[in-house]
Amino acid sequence: MIWQVSPAPDQEITNRLMSDLGVDHSIASLLAQRGIHSFEEAKAFFRPQLKQLHDPMLMADMPEAVARIKEAFDKKESIMVFGDYDVDGTTAVSLMASYLKSKTELVTTYIPDRYTEGYGLSFQGIDVAAQNGITLMVVLDCGVKAIEKVTYAKEKGVDVIICDHHNPGERLPDAIAVLDPKRSDCNYPFKELCGCGVGFKLIQAITETEGEKIETLLHYLDLVAVAVGADIVPMIDENRVMTYFGLRQINNNPRPGLKALMSGFDLKDFCNSDVVFKIAPRINAAGRMVHGNFAVDLLMAENDEQTIKMAEQIEVFNTDRRALDQQITEEALTQILENDEIKHYSTVVYDPNWLKGVIGIVASRLTETHYRPTVVFTKSGEHLVASARSVKGFDLYSTLEACSDTIVQFGGHKYAAGLTIKADQYDAFKACFEAEVKARISETQRIPSIQIDFEIQLSDITPKFFRILKQFEPFGPNNMTPVFMSSAVSDSGFGKAVGSNAEHLRLAVKQDQSIVPAIGFGLGNKLPLIQNHAVFDIVYTVDLNEWNGQSNLQLKLRDLRQTLT
Repeated sequence: MIWQVSPAPDQEITNRLMSDLGVDHSIASLLAQRGIHSFEEAKAFFRPQLKQLHDPMLMADMPEAVARIKEAFDKKESIMVFGDYDVDGTTAVSLMASYLKSKTELVTTYIPDRYTEGYGLSFQGIDVAAQNGITLMVVLDCGVKAIEKVTYAKEKGVDVIICDHHNPGERLPDAIAVLDPKRSDCNYPFKELCGCGVGFKLIQAITETEGEKIETLLHYLDLVAVAVGADIVPMIDENRVMTYFGLRQINNNPRPGLKALMSGFDLKDFCNSDVVFKIAPRINAAGRMVHGNFAVDLLMAENDEQTIKMAEQIEVFNTDRRALDQQITEEALTQILENDEIKHYSTVVYDPNWLKGVIGIVASRLTETHYRPTVVFTKSGEHLVASARSVKGFDLYSTLEACSDTIVQFGGHKYAAGLTIKADQYDAFKACFEAEVKARISETQRIPSIQIDFEIQLSDITPKFFRILKQFEPFGPNNMTPVFMSSAVSDSGFGKAVGSNAEHLRLAVKQDQSIVPAIGFGLGNKLPLIQNHAVFDIVYTVDLNEWNGQSNLQLKLRDLRQTLT
């Protein structure tokens, strides 16, 4: 693993922050690295306020969207809320439908079936709307490229409002409104909302045009926080403000569905990483294993007894999902070995029996194992469909563009994509993808790296230091958990490999007179590097270990290596 230390921030800015805020050099440096250069910027960072949210009317087509929804209220029209089957989509549908139901009873939800309808606005969903006399669809987390389908809906007498956050094509659908901050003609100041976030901006606009304050919408921000975390959008600007208040809602007054999901974890406070690794996978499991409707029903339910049973069912889905993705990952790794592809620059695997709903997870696991651009295919009707994942710095999307002659359709971004090919094009695609990756990837991109903020001494790690670090939360892209390194440390003498397969490393690291407990998950094989009074360097985050009612600071090791003399 390559250790990359971030450039030191401007010393003048750091010194000014130290003076104005009364913090030490490490904290001031962390703030400066995150683009915070003044007392006022630090205050806004540490104490987010709802007033920091932008005016929703700045978003292109927002006045038209608000007017059409109010018209539907006045005319007592039926409204369908349509959204994708992943976390962002199901939370967005739950948010929008819950809000609209507070205004009218004529609201229904629709999540497309992952296996029969696929991603995005579907003809089947439009037909259901038309057949049931629904005259307005609010489409969330998809739709910005659904030109033919929006035209079809219009022909059926169904108006469409789109709330999306994906990159539009050259032409927009002929909808009543297309709310997407990534539109080239949209002057909205923040471009990195998730789909649920765009949905929240719409209900904020409706609320404010009715003369109500945004504080009346606080109880919807728990869903936005879940979506922001799960969709891995930048944790800055509005995303950070909404997540800050959303996490507060999750911890203090969660909706019954989230409360039921959280009940299985012995945690005092849920942070963003808990949302990402504990709540989001369970919401996703419904759409992967059965149907996204299960997630929407859970998130919209108001009865505690009902949600407990539903959460138990979703826990079963998640357990089955974990077993299945582990099985498929093992099968894929065996396939790579049997085909003698270890030295390839890319990974492309296929099995007609693999479940479509988990191949994205499998692609991520294979990327972690062999660290190279990865495509995992399964059969879907007459075609093969795949999920693709990339490695840091490598442009997967442009590589797929170079292989477009072998692809029916694809979409995504630099690091993740989905694609469809004809069954007889598998070998041609595999050869093309391998050749293109080999030609484009650099040697450094073939080695995993870890980004380090800067080096500190173990003596810097105090309860006060940790308390201030906690105020940097919520963490996420563009505001990641601070990663530090310390040089020339040693084990106090009791380090050992732990876990059922001795896969983890537990020790107490010592530097001068400072000793701090540490745990290195997946680092059990590095035990020899810390033995016999060896001196080594470590990369880590600072965490709080709570056990048997006791709380102690500990280091979560990311990597360690022998100190070079």
